[in-house]
This record gives sequence, C-alpha cells and structure tokens, in this order.
Amino acid sequence: MMRRALRAGACGIMLALLAACASTPPTTVVLLPGQSGKTGAVVVRDGGTETVLSTPYASARSGGGQPIEQRTTSEPEVEKQFGETLASLPPRPTKYTLYFLSGTDKFTNETKKEVQQVLAEVAQRPAAEVVVIGHTDRVGSEHDNDKLSLQRARRVKALLIPLGIPEERIVTAGRGEREPIVPTADNVDEPKNRRVEINVR
Repeated sequence: MMRRALRAGACGIMLALLAACASTPPTTVVLLPGQSGKTGAVVVRDGGTETVLSTPYASARSGGGQPIEQRTTSEPEVEKQFGETLASLPPRPTKYTLYFLSGTDKFTNETKKEVQQVLAEVAQRPAAEVVVIGHTDRVGSEHDNDKLSLQRARRVKALLIPLGIPEERIVTAGRGEREPIVPTADNVDEPKNRRVEINVR
C-alpha cells in the first residue's frame, strides 16, 4: 500500500542525508511498491543536489563525494541485494473487513463463508496489536448505533481469542455511524457500512 511506500521512502531520505557526509560510504535508496502496487515518492538529497524517485524500483546512489546516480532496478535484483534485510522486517499492517446483517451482530451469508479464513490469517500474523473497530449504517439512532457497533467489534474479538491471540493485544472500539464507507442520508440501509474492520499492525 502507498503507506508502506511512503514509509520506506522516508527511511530512504534519512539514509541519503547521512550519506552526504564525506566520511560516510555511498548509500543506495530503492523505492518499493506498496502491497496494492501503488508507489509514493521520495526525494534523495546529497549536498546541493537532489533527485526524485517516483516509480517502482527506482533507485539512487549517493554519497562518497560523487553525484547522485539514478537508475531503475527490478524486483529480482532487490531480492538478491536486500533479501536478508527485507526478510527481517515485520509484516506490513493489514486490514480485513467483515460485514453484518442490518441491526444485528450476525454476519452476512457472504462473510460467513470467509470469516474463519480471515480470522485464521489474523491469528497467524506475529502482530503487536490487533485493532477491531465496529461500524453501522445510519438506520436507527446514534445512541443505538454506537452500542451496536461496539457489540459487533466485541463479537469479533471473542472469535479471535480462542485462536491464540492474547486478549490484552486486542483493542476494540465502536464508531457507530460516524465513518461510513458509503455516505448516505439518515435512516438509509447501506450494507457496506455495516462492518467490522480488523487492523493488524
């Protein structure tokens, strides 16, 4: 996802700035694509010169008193050169979404088919924290929707604990109707808004 690309890019800027010192060996900065294939951008500065990396696997070598050298590398080349470093990084943050029937904490038929697989994937990730956030559509009062969204989040938490995720690592919250995926007028039944988002980070 773009978030990772930008984060990776920020690290690249730091490395490039360190390389500006004459005593620092040359540093290579590579812009990696995000999980969705999208790529952010990073500016590499060395002394009075700079270059912008904005395409997947664009790279810049700076430092050692030499001008910035820009080129495009490839995924196999990155794996060969930086594979050990990449393997030591923690997994990227991931989000899963489960959907519910109107006015209840019961899963939709489609979600029922995939819920066990989703929960198993969450449990397998060595995450420091799992954040479970419940949401509703705009049918009903704000007060009732606040309660229902939290009820949905707590139901998902109850399903995660038996899979081996420590309870203290699971944070739950209910956002009611405040953060719709599909904006609607009041009292509109919208299936995509009746959801729980599981963020693993």
